[in-house]
Amino acid sequence: MKLPASFGSSRGSIILVLALLAALLLIGINETGYRESSRALERIEEYTRTRNAVNRLLQHVLDAETGSRGYLLTGDPRYLEPYNAALAQISQNLDNLRNSYLPQATETATVTQLTRNVQRKLAEMDLSVRMRKQGNEEAWKFVLMTDVGKEHMDAIREQAAKLTQSASEGVAAAQRKVQRSLRFARLGIAGVACIALLAFYLYLRQTTLLKLAGEEQQSALQQERDLLEKQVRERTASLAQLATHLQQVREEERGHLARELHDELGALLTAAKLDVARLKSKLGPQSTTEIAQRLQHLTETLNSGIALKRRIIEDLRPSSLANLGLNASLEILAREFSERSGIEVESNLEQVELDEGAQLTIYRTVQESLTNVGKYADAKQVDIELRDFNNHVEIEIRDNGRGFDVGAARPSTHGLAGMRHRVEAAGGKLAIHSRPGGGTRILASLPKAPATAPADAAVAA
Repeated sequence: MKLPASFGSSRGSIILVLALLAALLLIGINETGYRESSRALERIEEYTRTRNAVNRLLQHVLDAETGSRGYLLTGDPRYLEPYNAALAQISQNLDNLRNSYLPQATETATVTQLTRNVQRKLAEMDLSVRMRKQGNEEAWKFVLMTDVGKEHMDAIREQAAKLTQSASEGVAAAQRKVQRSLRFARLGIAGVACIALLAFYLYLRQTTLLKLAGEEQQSALQQERDLLEKQVRERTASLAQLATHLQQVREEERGHLARELHDELGALLTAAKLDVARLKSKLGPQSTTEIAQRLQHLTETLNSGIALKRRIIEDLRPSSLANLGLNASLEILAREFSERSGIEVESNLEQVELDEGAQLTIYRTVQESLTNVGKYADAKQVDIELRDFNNHVEIEIRDNGRGFDVGAARPSTHGLAGMRHRVEAAGGKLAIHSRPGGGTRILASLPKAPATAPADAAVAA
């Protein structure tokens, strides 16, 4: 399953928007609930203070009435102490109560009426106490026996009850507001939790889809990589087979050309040399000096042609491999190279048993190495070593020439690719060690195999 390029970004934007929305909603719900609850608690506190002020006022009025009645009935001045203390508190209570309500509040009229009734009650009690102090028994008893004080007190209680009821209703309303805020906060938090769960679900879904898409892409890439590697291996194997086939064809063509040169050109040169010998024998001593010189020059030219033919045949298909063996062929190759190039060649060759193909591989490796030494190495000495082991054979060619950088050299440089392919096609390994100014060392290792019938007929010189 392939996802469009914009899928991840669009899903990510939706999740980010949902997360921001949830955060803002949670902050808004929290802030709104806090403000509403704070205002409701302030109102509850105000109503509680008002109710307490009303209760204190009523209590002080009762204390004042109790003190005045005790003094009127007993004449004991000690009853005036709570009376006087209550009078001092009543005035402060009235001021606090009036300050608890705004001028436009509905309870302001009740507070005004309560204040008026409290003042009347205080005036009535003050009149009775003054008359008692003056000894006017009839007057204070008359006031005491009337219902004026009871009416004032009933009015005070009624108005206090109204204010208390109003404060209780305010407290209840504030409490309901707090409860509404809490319910709203709960619903909001539940909504935010749902949004958060939805965002988390979308995130998990997106992550899962992206992971699946990544795994499918990796799988597709791995399949393509495996296919490419398979194709590379197949084509490499095909190229290796083709190169091996071309190499075999080349060796076959070399062998065929060597046989043609040996059979056809060799016969012609040999016949020409025999004809010259017959002419010399027929002319005898009576031939002129010039004719004798011409015949001698012709004989030498034919000998040079025969020698050149033999060298070309040996280069094309060394007959010494079949006639003399690998060690003798390598000795001949090293000696001829030393004679042509003037480079000293040291050989240390152990006796080995290899099939004709492996022998030819070793011979060509040494031949190509010596050709490179003669062309590029500027060496003074070359060492050739052939070592025999239990299951493989090693051939090593060393020179003390200028060397080269193996890492910087192209694979096809100096025929190295041909040597490597020839050795690897025979199942062996080729290692090249060299550095500028440090000479070159070529080491080829070939496995031993049972000898097989020769592929090409031996070519006689």
